[in-house]
Amino acid sequence: MNSRLNLLQPYPFERLRSLLGAAAAPANLTALDLSIGEPKHPTPALLREAIAAGLDGLASYPLTAGTPALREAIAGWLVRRYRLRALDAATEVLPVNGSREALFAFAQAVVDPAGGARVVCPNPFYQIYEGAALLAGAQPWYVEQAPENGFRCDWAAVPAAVWADTRLLYACSPGNPTGAVLTLEDWRTLFELSDRHGFVIASDECYSEIYFDEAAPPLGALQAAQALGRTDWRRLVVFSSLSKRSNAPGLRSGFVAGDASVLRRFLLYRTYHGSAMGLPVQAASVAAWNDEAHVAANRVLYRRKFDAVTPVLARVLETARPQAGFYLWARVPGDDDQAFCRDLHAQYNVRVLPGSFLAREHDGRNPGRGFVRIALVDSLERCIEAAGRIERFLSP
Repeated sequence: MNSRLNLLQPYPFERLRSLLGAAAAPANLTALDLSIGEPKHPTPALLREAIAAGLDGLASYPLTAGTPALREAIAGWLVRRYRLRALDAATEVLPVNGSREALFAFAQAVVDPAGGARVVCPNPFYQIYEGAALLAGAQPWYVEQAPENGFRCDWAAVPAAVWADTRLLYACSPGNPTGAVLTLEDWRTLFELSDRHGFVIASDECYSEIYFDEAAPPLGALQAAQALGRTDWRRLVVFSSLSKRSNAPGLRSGFVAGDASVLRRFLLYRTYHGSAMGLPVQAASVAAWNDEAHVAANRVLYRRKFDAVTPVLARVLETARPQAGFYLWARVPGDDDQAFCRDLHAQYNVRVLPGSFLAREHDGRNPGRGFVRIALVDSLERCIEAAGRIERFLSP
């Protein structure tokens, strides 16, 4: 077996199951699970209709590069959403089977492990970044997102020697779990570092379409690059998916877009990886990327939940509505986020995720310790009920 597998830590939800153990939650209270970021809103009918209409595609092998129709739909969406110059759908866009799979595979294609390779990522973070780095033969370097800095990464704290060995940087904007959005100045810093040291930037933007001000959608990496005169997208690739945007996590459909030279090599890797998207899924994806009405309606549902839940939880937890995304990142009383989650479940049958499970200790500090991630993915009524139970749990 690959010895690098021994470097992987259990996934956060496995650790949560172990933490909660076999202790029975109150049988008289319905279980409410706000620990997993799985959208619960209905998948739009237009996706279901499109996939049904495309079932004849099951008789054909799909191309790894996807159909021209899908690549053009994605390119068109990117241009409309971020007001970009026209993208070359044939060379600057590549469909993938969800952003999770692509974020992992990308490191395997990009990272040359020779010479002590590093992969830089935020901390706390999406654990795929760490696993991808380790299995690519690199060492992760964790950049803390601290509340006193607005949960922005302190890129200046990364030593020059680390930057010199960096092959790949994962950015996540809007962030999981904090909801922080990178600014144009953040991107300017990252692009300058990429130019100086030659590393590739992978921008994870799967939460980009869940925000609260229709007049101010989150800035995207390609949008920032264009604003800074980098219209060749050099050493920049963005990742997105339909899971959150279109309430279709089971569709496993997303894309990567950006630097054509990087994507050409990534496509070569993927032809061996066996990761072509089925034609019925591609048909549904075309329908999804070409429609914005269902996405705007989805944001209304999240806005209502944050408006209802945030004031309740802010009475007993240190939290506020994020810039974007569907998580509340909340500081709990004391510093023991794991005990908080265990006792909340045992007494009120509500699951939330310990923040320490989403971060790594670095320089003697785990920046997730003392926080919990609360996913407002369920119905408005169930989220309100969960917030009420958390308030009762913490009230004297």
